[in-house]
Amino acid sequence: MEQVMRNFFLFLSKNKPLTRLAKKYGLRFGASRFVAGETIEQAVEVIKQLNKKGLAVTVDYLGEFVDNEQEANDMADHCIEAIEAIHREKLDAQLSLKMTSMGLDISEELVMRNMRRILDTAKLHDVFVTIDMEDYSRCQKALDIFKRLKTEYDNVGTVLQAYLYRTVSDIEDLKNYHPNLRLVKGAYKEPPEVAFPDKKDVDENFKKIIKMHLLNGNYTAVATHDDAIIEYTKRLVKEYNIPNSQFEFQMLYGIRPERQEQLAREGYTMRVYVPYGTDWYGYFMRRLAERPANVAFVLKGVLRK
Repeated sequence: MEQVMRNFFLFLSKNKPLTRLAKKYGLRFGASRFVAGETIEQAVEVIKQLNKKGLAVTVDYLGEFVDNEQEANDMADHCIEAIEAIHREKLDAQLSLKMTSMGLDISEELVMRNMRRILDTAKLHDVFVTIDMEDYSRCQKALDIFKRLKTEYDNVGTVLQAYLYRTVSDIEDLKNYHPNLRLVKGAYKEPPEVAFPDKKDVDENFKKIIKMHLLNGNYTAVATHDDAIIEYTKRLVKEYNIPNSQFEFQMLYGIRPERQEQLAREGYTMRVYVPYGTDWYGYFMRRLAERPANVAFVLKGVLRK
């Protein structure tokens, strides 16, 4: 049943008419638990509250299905606006973005132009930028662009997904770039030809790539809500005397906030992924797909209305 629900919500996440409806009617029916508002001003207030609790942040202006150059340029403008807000408000925050929102499905030239604009501004204000990973069909393109950018900028990292078979070789391939990587399980629906279908295999691969990347001496963001993976990471860094300055934990805004605060109190860097913007629908559907508890929470919110 859980897999059926997951597939259903992943299907809904790619529905363009529903995306348009969501933009029209705003953050209703529980989405505001996971999305920090529609404007950068609203997101800034959320980030300030998280910072007060000792939590670092990476902020993401949400956007999907970008299929024209003007929209991609507008998305880049929003990213620059977020960087300037981080600097102006003196926030403990970074920026995350998706290559498709920068024009990946249009042209690589457009992506590079927008990314250089963003990274130049981020470098000026000492803000780190992470390129989010999307579905498998765009993985190689995103990594190729990341490699090009990494030769020009120090303030850029990317994401690798544990559920893909290719990820172990990607860790090895990227090693000489000394990348700052966010390691995640993966949230897209992929066929068994390219991704582990069973959770236990994904978990084992997740542990494997965490260990590989840390022992390569590179900065590692372990993005998970899974206590078993968190405890594994704690044991690993202790065993190999890896300093806390070489890694961090990351979780999504609205999910397990008490655990986030606990990890911060324990002395770990705990970074919260905070999305905002009007194009929140696809992101919200993927959060519902990940955990049945999220669906239950949203249904309670609907019934109270």
